[in-house]
Amino acid sequence: MDTSRRFKKGNGGCPSIQCEANRQVLCNECSSGVITAAHRVSARSTEPCLFGKGGTCCRNCNMGPCQIIEGVDTMIGVCGADAPTVAARNFARIIAGGAAAHMDHGRGVALAFLETARGETPYEIKDEVKLRATAQRLGIDPADKSKTDLAIEVGEKLVSEFGEQSAGLSFIRRAPQPRQELWEKVGVVPRGIDREVVELMHRTHMGVDQHYENILLGAARCALADGWGASMIATELSDILFGTPVPIRTKVNIGVLKKDEVNITVHGHEPVLAEALAMVANDPEIVAECKKVGAKGVNLAGVCCTGNEILMRRGLPIAGSFVQQEVVLATGAVEAMVVDVQCIMQGVSPVAGNYHTALITTSERAKMEGAIHVQFHEDKALDVAKEIVKIAISRYPERGKYFIPQHEMDVVAGFSHETINYILGGRFRASYKPLNDNIINGRIKGVAAIVGCDNYRVMDEVHVELAKELIANNVLVLVTGCAATGMGRAGLLSPEAAEMAGDGLKEVLEAVGCPPVLHMGSCVDNSRILIAATEMVHTGGLGNDISDLPVAGCAPQWMSEKAVSIGQYFVSSGAYVVFGPNFPTSGSKIVTDFCFKGMNEVYGGSWDVAQSPNEFANKMIDKIDAKRKALGLDKKRERVLFDMAMRRELGSGIPGMGCSPGGH
Repeated sequence: MDTSRRFKKGNGGCPSIQCEANRQVLCNECSSGVITAAHRVSARSTEPCLFGKGGTCCRNCNMGPCQIIEGVDTMIGVCGADAPTVAARNFARIIAGGAAAHMDHGRGVALAFLETARGETPYEIKDEVKLRATAQRLGIDPADKSKTDLAIEVGEKLVSEFGEQSAGLSFIRRAPQPRQELWEKVGVVPRGIDREVVELMHRTHMGVDQHYENILLGAARCALADGWGASMIATELSDILFGTPVPIRTKVNIGVLKKDEVNITVHGHEPVLAEALAMVANDPEIVAECKKVGAKGVNLAGVCCTGNEILMRRGLPIAGSFVQQEVVLATGAVEAMVVDVQCIMQGVSPVAGNYHTALITTSERAKMEGAIHVQFHEDKALDVAKEIVKIAISRYPERGKYFIPQHEMDVVAGFSHETINYILGGRFRASYKPLNDNIINGRIKGVAAIVGCDNYRVMDEVHVELAKELIANNVLVLVTGCAATGMGRAGLLSPEAAEMAGDGLKEVLEAVGCPPVLHMGSCVDNSRILIAATEMVHTGGLGNDISDLPVAGCAPQWMSEKAVSIGQYFVSSGAYVVFGPNFPTSGSKIVTDFCFKGMNEVYGGSWDVAQSPNEFANKMIDKIDAKRKALGLDKKRERVLFDMAMRRELGSGIPGMGCSPGGH
């Protein structure tokens, strides 16, 4: 196919695309005739519909779709729905969709955990310490209970919370007490997990809830059921089941593919599937099968958030982020792409069809034309995994021309809450106190989270430039999801990148040996950041609630509905969150003002929007500075020089210091 007449071109005759590795693949003759998202975006001559983009196109009944213009009486819905109602409903439905994805994921992990506890799968409980700590948080006494019995009790408790109707969610009690009291007062405490999605979809049905503020309160409750419910359950149980991440070195970018091995890319979000494939990849039977076709072995590499899962726990490399999924296939070097759920472009099927690549779907919830379907079952995990790997091996002799760019970057990942605690204080003094102290003394200005997707409509490396600007201003950066992969490609996930940080932050990073950007996992793992923020509050010195902390969050290239649910549960938890390059309620000034200002009065956290890296950085740093000022941390403290009398007074109450009978 001649794409030259159909698609706008960038440098070298390729579609405009930022990443050099992507450009090299799409410019190579091996990708001739392949159409990817980069081509499709370049081919579009118009911007997205302004009504749809701004949240004021209503299609919730068959009298529409109705295009609404705020303040114009003749441009309201046939039913009379105005712009604030329609924008709030659409925003809430985005949150319901994103939360539902995390909730279904969380339920799957919880069920797999319970089956494992009962001995029905080949997996095992790897982190018994975290199992016992989690049991205590759930109100379960772990004393005198075997690992098996305790795991069953924990699993049954957390599985039940998906269908809970009124009792509430256990992990909500992990939030700071003032935050819990605020949620109770406002009326947004989740009653169960699934209930909140169902109710929100009902409330936004034609002719039900028609008050934008009330709709957005329901949206907040649904988002909290995601962040402090399903997502936190998924992360905590995955850690117990597969091991809590610890710092680990590996590589990212398309260059991790191997010319002499069977390349299998795992794409999606389910760690249970990826773990099974990792368990069989080096099985003697599989290695022997590889040798028969002339391959040295199996090279398992991740794509999107499954990549983050296996990166964090096993150190397996990531071949690409969301925007690279088709490009990875266009190398011609992938024997199989194994997909489960979420963020999988339908375009991967025709791209795979250009090569010998087997596209393998594994979930009954997510099938595709042109793919081989191999249903994954946890109780037969290893058998299914071997079947999938053998399909890939059979394709290796069919590999034709291929091109693997020489682009890969060293990264350090694995910064769970537990790991950060350990790094800062060791086994016996694990604490966030060094972090808080360095924020208080000004070496670290604050903490920023850069989370979420990458997006073909944002071709600039906003994540990377923003992170560089933040760390240069002594702001420690936490990252999750596909944003993390982009940071890795740019070299920001290695300790050596501390050289880019401001003097204060660099001093702290060099002392503990950390990168300036901490990779905390997949998009579902944003719950780790909630826990980290809560721990900062509990450690003391930075206020009484998350809303007091000098922190800010952002999703500069958001694409998925899940990102909006994540953003809302952070806002509802008291955080300032900046989205870009657009905000989904912009068609209603009333609703947007409520999100940007009114929510701050309700939760102490709010939304904002920005476009350029500089605009993001300025807004986030200004907010962090404002929080520091409110805490009294903007004042320069005079250094106190202790004389001998003061030292004696300081030491008099500490055993082993000062003068005492029999002392030396």
